[in-house]
Amino acid sequence: MGNLVEWYDFYAYTAFALYFAPAFFPSNDPVVQQLNAAVLFAATFLMRPLGGWLFGFLADRYGRRLSLTVSVLFMCFGSLIIALCPTYATIGFAAPVVLALARIIQGLSLGGEYGASATYLSEVADPKHRGFYSSFQYVTLIGGQLTAIIVLLLLQKVFLTEQELKDWGWRIPFFIGASLAIFAAVMRRDLHETEQFTEAKKQSKPMGSMAGLLKYPRELLLVVGLTAGGTAAFYTFTTYMQTFVKLSVGLTADQTTTVIFGTLIFACILQPIYGALSDRFGRKPLLIFFGIAGTLCTVPILTTLQTTKSPFVAFLLICGAWVFVAGYTSINAVVKAELFPTNIRAMGVGVPYALTVSIFGGTAPAVALYFKQSGHEQYFYYYLSGIIFLSLIIYATMRDTKHNSAMHRHE
Repeated sequence: MGNLVEWYDFYAYTAFALYFAPAFFPSNDPVVQQLNAAVLFAATFLMRPLGGWLFGFLADRYGRRLSLTVSVLFMCFGSLIIALCPTYATIGFAAPVVLALARIIQGLSLGGEYGASATYLSEVADPKHRGFYSSFQYVTLIGGQLTAIIVLLLLQKVFLTEQELKDWGWRIPFFIGASLAIFAAVMRRDLHETEQFTEAKKQSKPMGSMAGLLKYPRELLLVVGLTAGGTAAFYTFTTYMQTFVKLSVGLTADQTTTVIFGTLIFACILQPIYGALSDRFGRKPLLIFFGIAGTLCTVPILTTLQTTKSPFVAFLLICGAWVFVAGYTSINAVVKAELFPTNIRAMGVGVPYALTVSIFGGTAPAVALYFKQSGHEQYFYYYLSGIIFLSLIIYATMRDTKHNSAMHRHE
């Protein structure tokens, strides 16, 4: 629940960007407005490596529970700032600056959330079903985006007019997010600490140090290689898709929201199925499937999607992409957690992951919109396909962590 709330808070920004972007980035060109919002979205990812280090240190040194609780409080504070922030018309250039500050705080929070929650889920899971249970990290991650879209649908269709949403209604989801984050923090305060952390702490091992982290250069590089293609694909088919089907495909706002909502439900269903398959057949086959299918199918899917005018066809195409993207999302957390011993696991997962997401994931919408504005939108399709291929090389050459796990090592 805490993970879902954190990601809801973060994705509310994307879900409502079409409504609040004019209030912070005045322009006559909607593509420019969305590009400015996307650049700010990408900029906040620069804070995620720092968050990965900070909250990874807390998780490895003082416990997973403390780290998870503090991170969700950071998210609460960031959402509250956005909800209360005056617009450009009121305070001028200071408005996007305050918005950027709020997103930086949220970026710090999410930078630590991933490593700590991946570590916690992997450590409390039954070893025979670790892939299945860990897949729920992305169920709740995608669920956070779904929740943001549900709020958007309710406001669009039931409570507010489009003009009211643009004027002040976009603040509502951020107030909801701040309230839910407080609730999640109370829940996390009562979490039980994991047995692996408790045992490692008793052995007086050095916990959560950068010096300890640098003892695992191979594993750190593996996390970077594992993440690059997957995170670029994930943010393309989640965050960017809402803007893509609105501006490039030409669907209405209601059609856009409905299509994205349906594809995210499909994505949620796939996660535990693929996680269970990884427990049966290993992690590596799923990663290779994602790498091959992503390399070969990304360009055809996005090219066809750009030319269609049918919401149903758009839905089927994005679902088709999720069939292979889920090969990464469902198991990437457990694969990374299985690479590191207990005393450095949260930092080992969180820091290189956050760094890679900052470079390849958070920038995906901005890169796509840059190519679109320059008149070469299809360049982005080949860019994404190329990054997935680079990760495929890593998937093909790495050991299967299901059979070579460091989950019970304390070093």
